[in-house]
Amino acid sequence: MMPHVSFGGLVVVAAVAFAVPLLVASGPARRLPAAVLLIVSGIVLGPSGLGLVTLDLPIQILALIGLAFLLFLAGLEVDVHRMRGRRLRIAVVGFSLSFALAVAVGAGLAAVGLIDAPLLVAVILVGTSLGVVIPVLKDAAEIDGEFGQLVVASASVADVAAIVLLSVLFTRDGNPAAAALLFALFAILAIALVAAILRAERTGILAPTLRRLQDTTAQIRVRAAWLLLVGIAAVAEGLGLEVILGAFVAGAILTIVDTDTARSHPLFRPKLEAIGFGVFVPVFFIATGLRFDLGALLGGPEALALVPIFLAALLAVRGVPAIVLGRTAGPRRLAAAGLLQATLLPIAPAQIGLELGLLDAATAAALISAGLIAVVVFPSAALLLLGRSPADDTSTTIPPQHMEHARS
Repeated sequence: MMPHVSFGGLVVVAAVAFAVPLLVASGPARRLPAAVLLIVSGIVLGPSGLGLVTLDLPIQILALIGLAFLLFLAGLEVDVHRMRGRRLRIAVVGFSLSFALAVAVGAGLAAVGLIDAPLLVAVILVGTSLGVVIPVLKDAAEIDGEFGQLVVASASVADVAAIVLLSVLFTRDGNPAAAALLFALFAILAIALVAAILRAERTGILAPTLRRLQDTTAQIRVRAAWLLLVGIAAVAEGLGLEVILGAFVAGAILTIVDTDTARSHPLFRPKLEAIGFGVFVPVFFIATGLRFDLGALLGGPEALALVPIFLAALLAVRGVPAIVLGRTAGPRRLAAAGLLQATLLPIAPAQIGLELGLLDAATAAALISAGLIAVVVFPSAALLLLGRSPADDTSTTIPPQHMEHARS
């Protein structure tokens, strides 16, 4: 006999997920990222607000899949074919500067007693939401130029490095050295998988079958992508690494091996985005709001004071290193690059910090609150600096659903 599971809360969540894009598209919240409204809706409806919805089992399961799908789709954004040579060198130098600044900021905040886990906060601060950077650069017609590609490379390196650092330095067993060895093994397995898939593609054995089944009820490419996602995530979890690392790497692997999307299966990526953004990812954002501890944030002046402090830290840690772009950009472009690199919604790392006991509820809530402000303000300001008014179109209201990477 199957256990009784109530879908009442999930109905409310589905209704909110349906209503928010309509509000974003036609209402006064037109320029507000949909993810922000989804999180705020969860706060209002959840235990910290009206208490109408609780984080029950169906919502938890779908939210977990939503987080994995979000990181998977973020991995799809990483174009490894363009990240090479001078661009990669500049991106690595910029990230190194960011990490040094982040460590200094974390140490300073710990020294004055504002946080208890300076290294974790440093790792959180060095991330960038690649899914926000790309659509903003597209809106400003900068994506294909050298400046735009440098910004994308910098955001990509920050995305990947932040997830790796989070997985290696903050393990469940508290042994970073062992985690580093396990990550090396994980990387070898991922490279071997890429090599195997590329070799199979060169033989062309499966190509006719894939083409025949890709748009039938089998949806074979979608099923293959789903297998890749859960398989790599399971391997990461089995090695003691974070599931978000596995999900992100699965997306990056698919980007590497699937270079023929536009010609032989143009609907493949839209199908994946439809599944992720249409079903699972909104549940994750709403569940984040349900988990949000508003009482802890409002419980004292110290927690509230952390919000502008973390916001300023994001600007310093990720904004200042934009100077490495140097000769490729003038002052306005450098400022825009700094704002884009500082755009981050650190939901997953804050949750990991809570689970490991490294962050208290107030600090986690302050980090997420600073991220909410960042994803509302920074991309719009960057568009203005790049010569594009945020009111010109609505194209940047949807892509920020990629914004949480854990990052990420």
